Amino acid sequence: MTAANFDKHVGRGDLPLVVDFWAPWCGPCIAMAPFFEATARQLEPNVRFAKLNTEDEPAPAARFNIRSIPTMIVFRGGKEIARRNGAMDVAGLTRWLHSIANTGA
Repeated sequence: MTAANFDKHVGRGDLPLVVDFWAPWCGPCIAMAPFFEATARQLEPNVRFAKLNTEDEPAPAARFNIRSIPTMIVFRGGKEIARRNGAMDVAGLTRWLHSIANTGA
């Protein structure tokens, strides 16, 4: 995902979109990457997943006030509906995303 296509992806459709704000120098971001990918394989096509490199694309990170990474934001219909900072494993990510779905957010 890039700054140029960020709004297009975030505003598209009614499916939730989980964006992982990360950077290549961030150890926890690198450690979480395989878990993010595995969670995406489990939950797609009901949930969409994307990654945004905050070093290469600082504008969206600044717009959403990203102060620590990794940060995951869930968007639906162009609006932020949930946010979580810190690395998570597959079980943690799945549990968090199901808790959002169960709240009707």
